[in-house]
Amino acid sequence: MSFKNLGLSDQTVRAIEEQGILTPTTVQADVIPSVLEGKDIFTIAPSRSGKTYSYVMPLIDIIEQNQNKNILIITADSYQAANVSDSFAVFGKYHKQKDDVNASSVIIATPDLILDLAVDEKVELSKINILVVDDINLIKKKHQLSNLEKILEKLPSDKQNIVFTNRRSKETQLILDKILKTPTEIKVDKNKEDEVESFEAQKKEAPVCNKADALDDEAVELSKKYRVFGDKTPRFLLIKGELAPKEAE
Repeated sequence: MSFKNLGLSDQTVRAIEEQGILTPTTVQADVIPSVLEGKDIFTIAPSRSGKTYSYVMPLIDIIEQNQNKNILIITADSYQAANVSDSFAVFGKYHKQKDDVNASSVIIATPDLILDLAVDEKVELSKINILVVDDINLIKKKHQLSNLEKILEKLPSDKQNIVFTNRRSKETQLILDKILKTPTEIKVDKNKEDEVESFEAQKKEAPVCNKADALDDEAVELSKKYRVFGDKTPRFLLIKGELAPKEAE
């Protein structure tokens, strides 16, 4: 099985292979086609099994192919938000950036930051087309489930929902029932350590994408404003396909 067989574009596959990643993991082989097909997805998979890449890779193609897609990616902490941002930069490097006012927007942040942005009217949650929750069990451990519920109340019902977790729990099931109706459920054996180790060995260290000359001004200002809140904010805020760096050069 190759990434090309999963329905990804030539540009995305080229960027993937450039990172030394030639074979998709089980979670990637299952999730990527479902994301591209617009399905609701609930995935249970262990850490370091390639979950982040499994949704970032197809979302890059969705952004390229569709105008006016508003994507909200909710992460448990700033570290994962940074990983997601870096992944968009690395695997989207061969796609043309759209300067069009109708270009897709991507917001990557923790639940508390998203609520802050919504209060300040910096994001319009009612216009989200695709929701990714990565990872709901880790969000629970960060005591952010109540904030996640508040966000869900502001989101439209007619959207694609992609939810990941490393384990089921009674506490998260109530919220999952609110997010997902009849999802495609994907479960990856937690004992597949050989595959996890193999995937880790394939990866090169992802370089930070330098787009200082093409940054969205609003994204830069937002990243500066929320940086003072420390670990509750992502190191990158990704808006309109551009990255706002943590520190000015």
